Amino acid sequence: MLSTLKQILGIGPKADLAALVAGGAQIIDVRTRGEYAGGHIRSSVNIPLDQLRNQLNKIKKDKVIITCCASGMRSASAKAILLANGFTEVYNGGGWMSLQNKIR
Repeated sequence: MLSTLKQILGIGPKADLAALVAGGAQIIDVRTRGEYAGGHIRSSVNIPLDQLRNQLNKIKKDKVIITCCASGMRSASAKAILLANGFTEVYNGGGWMSLQNKIR
């Protein structure tokens, strides 16, 4: 149970997010459409957190997923939603600007 909780919260060994993206990981930005329009990672897909449960069919289950938002809070919630819905390899990328710097 502790390992599951650590996985949901993103606590534990750090993933090489740049390598995951280079390997084809999907970046799901869960900020609002307005926030996303103000700047985002070019390869990301915008699915606002409040719409995520209704748009799970837009996300491929066979790919690694990295969630991001403005600070990391919503992306942590998105990660938990995805894991609860059968997605198996999901990482909380935190804030989109920080993630962008990590994957360059």
